[in-house]
Amino acid sequence: MRSASWTRWATCALAISICVPVALADRGYKSISTCTSFGQEDKGDDKVEFKIQNACEIPVDCSIAWRVVCAPESKKRRAAHAGAAKLALTNGSSQTAEASAAICGNDAWSIDSISWSCQPNKE
Repeated sequence: MRSASWTRWATCALAISICVPVALADRGYKSISTCTSFGQEDKGDDKVEFKIQNACEIPVDCSIAWRVVCAPESKKRRAAHAGAAKLALTNGSSQTAEASAAICGNDAWSIDSISWSCQPNKE
């Protein structure tokens, strides 16, 4: 059972990308959202791969957070497990992080509360 809602993901991505401005050299103020992108893809039966691409002219530091919910329809067995990853991307690169529902065993599962953000690397 997969209910990593496309709408929820799109709303989070839009909200974050609007709220993260950065000054790029000799171009004035731009938003990192114009040069970073986020995607997700199912990997097998119990994993989702998140990918951030950096097409910015500067390196960026990104973070991704999610929640795996085991037995989401059960009142007794329901359990939530938070996950997160930090990624440092040079200009023109991409990196991935993986959310796994293996912790749920044979129970149904969902991945929700997906959020991501990037900011200029301070080094």
